[in-house]
Amino acid sequence: MTQQVIAILILIFFVFKLGLEWKKKSITINEFVFWLIFWVIGVFVIAFIKPIDRLVMDLGFSSSGINLVFYVAVLLLFYLIFRMRLRMVKMEKDITELSRKIALK
Repeated sequence: MTQQVIAILILIFFVFKLGLEWKKKSITINEFVFWLIFWVIGVFVIAFIKPIDRLVMDLGFSSSGINLVFYVAVLLLFYLIFRMRLRMVKMEKDITELSRKIALK
């Protein structure tokens, strides 16, 4: 229980920092909403880890719910890295095209 409280307090701190970044206009509203939803889901997962454990057991998995949460988190991180890589490749192509146009002028 103490671990859950500490984890939730840390996530609330992250939400607070997120709000400060949005106030400073360091992030867009879309980024703010995305990360706010992400951290709120994190709080709910931590708060309701016991029901998640029961759900995982009912589905026939032998591990605990926290393991399932970690697996999903790792998959999500790999997906986000993949998306970021695609965006970087597109930006590199755009920069190359722009620099060629400027050089030809």
